[in-house]
Amino acid sequence: MAGMNRTLDIAPLRSFVAVADAGGFQRAADALHLSQGAVSQHVRRLETAIGRPLVERRGRGSRFTADGEKLLSLARGILALHDEALRGFDHEARGTVVIGSTEHAAAQLLPHLAATLDGAAPRYGVKFRIDRGTKLRESFATGIIDLALLIGPADDPRATPVGDLSLTWYSAPGWTPPRRGEPLPVVAFDNPCALRDRALVTLSHHSIPVSIAAEANQLAGVHAAVSAGAGVALLATLGQTPEGLAPRDDLPRPKPLPLALWARQGVAPTVAERVSQVLRRLLTTPVLTLAKGA
Repeated sequence: MAGMNRTLDIAPLRSFVAVADAGGFQRAADALHLSQGAVSQHVRRLETAIGRPLVERRGRGSRFTADGEKLLSLARGILALHDEALRGFDHEARGTVVIGSTEHAAAQLLPHLAATLDGAAPRYGVKFRIDRGTKLRESFATGIIDLALLIGPADDPRATPVGDLSLTWYSAPGWTPPRRGEPLPVVAFDNPCALRDRALVTLSHHSIPVSIAAEANQLAGVHAAVSAGAGVALLATLGQTPEGLAPRDDLPRPKPLPLALWARQGVAPTVAERVSQVLRRLLTTPVLTLAKGA
């Protein structure tokens, strides 16, 4: 009857299978985001429950005993049934995470972010809200948005820096700049806007006179005005040139803008951290490279 009190817990079984799949304790620990000591302790718990050694040391490495090989096969089946049982309730447990973003970051980042999250957080649906920064901050404050991707410093406990948005000047192909000393026509977003501010500060720092040739509330309006030859605009495109525009390297290079992920209290920390990790990778990897690998 004593054997009835023994239990094969799921976490130790998962560590045990990871040792086999990853090829060692340290690699298993890395794959599971655990310490090597935790994985070793999981295996010892299984050995206590089974009452037999499962792994034996062999020089610098280790190998499964015959009982270990037997348990490995059973463990895979147990884990498969366990995970299948949880998936069967996903339609009830599934929640929706609302991620807000400005247009500057949305076009290039969100498709990759959505694809990655779909596999990383399958129990959560993802909904995006695209808006101006000020509107996003209001929506975040009132709880409409769970995670907000915002331009600006991470000067709040709820904000996590995820990288910098590189900025590029664009004009229409064949557009000719004004003669030296004449104001540079700039197409800008309506105030308040971090890109507008960065454009004007950059040009002012280099003593380049400016005239606001066109203003728009949305990215499509800025693109339309620039492609029509109204002037130049400073945009965040992550290396992808928008259709109908041409990058310019004859204007002062602006400093990038910091990007932060704001997480509402109550959002699962694992989801917020996963989004942060994906954004950091996207912001340090050329989007064109990611697209080719997709």
